[in-house]
Amino acid sequence: MRDLKIPAERHPEKAHRADNAPMRKPAWIRVKAPNSAGYKKTRDTLRDNNLVTVCEEAGCPNVGECWSAGHATMMIMGDICTRACSFCNIATGKPASRELDAFEPGRVAAAVAKLGLKHVVVTSVDRDDISDGGAEHFARTIRAIRQQSPDTTIEVLTPDFLNCGPDALEVVVAAKPDVFNHNLETVPGLYPSVRPGARYFHSLRLLQRVKELDASMFTKSGIMVGLGEDRVSVHQVMDDLRAADVDFLTIGQYLQPTPKHHAIAAFIRPDEFAAYEKAAYGKGFLMVSATPLTRSSYHAGDDFARLRAARASMLAQ
Repeated sequence: MRDLKIPAERHPEKAHRADNAPMRKPAWIRVKAPNSAGYKKTRDTLRDNNLVTVCEEAGCPNVGECWSAGHATMMIMGDICTRACSFCNIATGKPASRELDAFEPGRVAAAVAKLGLKHVVVTSVDRDDISDGGAEHFARTIRAIRQQSPDTTIEVLTPDFLNCGPDALEVVVAAKPDVFNHNLETVPGLYPSVRPGARYFHSLRLLQRVKELDASMFTKSGIMVGLGEDRVSVHQVMDDLRAADVDFLTIGQYLQPTPKHHAIAAFIRPDEFAAYEKAAYGKGFLMVSATPLTRSSYHAGDDFARLRAARASMLAQ
């Protein structure tokens, strides 16, 4: 397993920042190091197909559990992001080339087939250097997976396509993923320090537009807590997402990757996550996952099955 903490030299834009000493993790955050046979099989399959995963690049705490079960979140369009979000452990900078790997969709599809995935999450770095933000590359990846694994359900976790025309989103939606996910990441008041390259209301509108293009498509979004937000602002995000007709909400604890990243303001207790989950269901979300270790793709397949069942139940009433 490679070191999940990306070295400081891969974060040159953060080098000038003062160090924020990481807080000691509480017991409910700690996870075991991965060493199972299932983990090694998943790792080897990804290596053999020369694929990048957000599981490793973002230093996800659940990588051992997920890979042991044969689940991995594919990250397309390289491992260099053009944004410099203060929370993120993915390397940032200027990609060496604007040309995307034309064979990558096929390799992703081959890995999905070999792993026998019933549900796959495909995400990417931000590529503001590409005119469509990588929308067509997402669509090609969806189509390649459909061709090799027609029974696999597909969830995409996309960038915001902030600097693209409206047709970029239309290209992804037209490829018919089963779930369209785009994370708000935090409350609007923290965007200048946490997600400075993004715009809160643009991201909300993106999610709303998905439903306008295809009312049957499930939409999903997530935020991190522990960055300095308050409960009122979290509830406002819930209301904003429901106004955009988003179906599925995830809420997880922010974990600081390195001293150069945004400081942790607090570790949110499990009972507080439970309260957020109860409130979100009360606001009308079909599916909610709110725990300290929740991440966008954590247990995504099981959650999708429950999401689909929840919609079917609602329609039957």
